[in-house]
Amino acid sequence: MAKYSTLYDILSNIKADAWATVLPKQLDQAFDSSKQGDLAGWFDSIQALPTVTSSLHRLLDSDAITIGAAAEISLMQRQQLQENLKSLHPWRKGPYDLSGIYIDTEWRSDWKWNRLKDHISPLKQRTVLDIGCGNGYHCWRMLGAGAKAVIGVDPMLLNVMQFLAVKKLYGEAPIHVLPLGIEHIPTGLKAFDTVFSMGVLYHRRSPIDHLLELRDTLQSGGELILETLVIDGKLGEVLLPEDRYAKMRNVWFLPSCATLESWLKRCGFNNIRLIDVTTTSVEEQRSTDWMRFHSLQDFLAPENPQLTGEGLPAPKRAIFIANAQ
Repeated sequence: MAKYSTLYDILSNIKADAWATVLPKQLDQAFDSSKQGDLAGWFDSIQALPTVTSSLHRLLDSDAITIGAAAEISLMQRQQLQENLKSLHPWRKGPYDLSGIYIDTEWRSDWKWNRLKDHISPLKQRTVLDIGCGNGYHCWRMLGAGAKAVIGVDPMLLNVMQFLAVKKLYGEAPIHVLPLGIEHIPTGLKAFDTVFSMGVLYHRRSPIDHLLELRDTLQSGGELILETLVIDGKLGEVLLPEDRYAKMRNVWFLPSCATLESWLKRCGFNNIRLIDVTTTSVEEQRSTDWMRFHSLQDFLAPENPQLTGEGLPAPKRAIFIANAQ
């Protein structure tokens, strides 16, 4: 199992002892190998990774998270590294450049980061929480932007394994990704300076409850960065797919931007700013050698890419920034 000793120091420093108390049991349950047959193999792949000791090639503020250089390892080590990293397929969030191996992930997650980075409050010396963080790509970008500590949560174990692989190559740092969901964070924590929730809201059966949970994790005045699917429309308009949306079953509420702003106000946020609305393109989300399954192009209507295969508006994403009262 992964080591999280330094995480407890972080939680103690931000007076999040309520979480630290229950976290060991949560982690034991999440890393229960009887519930995930691939877990032992994933850990073996991580254990076999080389330890990169050079700090000359660590870039967390570039589009690709870069750790190590091809010249630092032998050809045989590089081939083994690539094999171990590919055993953690599919890689959805990135890109990464690990000892010269470029992991071209399904999502160009750097595009999303570039849309928001100049609008958020500076992360320098902030303690940050990233909800639904995937394999932690944006967590590394937050650390690269000067965050004091970053904690990500994502219930998908494979995502956590990918993060642990990257961290094994990087070395010790105040950054952790936990195999948990926001529901595992004790209510009323109010501990974090900045909280990100990107690509999560539309997966929640109750978007209002999710917004309240997010507010509960923030200190008074703390900043929320919320990114989610939206539709064009007026105040009060929301799309609730009857079944699937872009072939995804677990999509619930897609509000208009005006509706989402009203939800944020109702849930105790102020200083609400809409900073970006972008239609997702097949260049931003696509199949690659590192994610060989179907992707966005396969989810859109062939005769009209402005619609999903179900005839609904194609994915459009908005980014809001707001402060907890």
